[in-house]
Amino acid sequence: MCDYSLHAVAFRPAKVGETLVTTSFSTRGFAAKQEPGVACCRETELAFEHHVRYNRFWLSTKNAGFRVARFCQIVPRMPEQHRDALAFPDGNTVLVNLLSKGQHARVIQLPVTGQEYSAEERSVSPRLLRHPRPSLR
Repeated sequence: MCDYSLHAVAFRPAKVGETLVTTSFSTRGFAAKQEPGVACCRETELAFEHHVRYNRFWLSTKNAGFRVARFCQIVPRMPEQHRDALAFPDGNTVLVNLLSKGQHARVIQLPVTGQEYSAEERSVSPRLLRHPRPSLR
């Protein structure tokens, strides 16, 4: 579950192809472009319109150098610390809470679960079901 889903904010899972926007709830997170008051998250890969920007210090913004990131959760040092983050191709992570507000990202891939396959697909060799992952650069 997302950090910001814990704070009485309406929540729904992200969908492939939809555009999400970094926004502020009780903390920073993602909302669907069409539903700015509804938090959206899920372990997913995101393609941003521009290089990802995040707040490094009070007024300083840094460019992550990538337009593609994977939503992940990190192990916090303290129980009440934020855990939602974006993982970049170079291995660095940035907490979602630090992302600059107003960035647009398209959901390009969700995690695969066994329930997402049709009966026909389940009868095919698993090796043939693997889809190449999009380039992270």
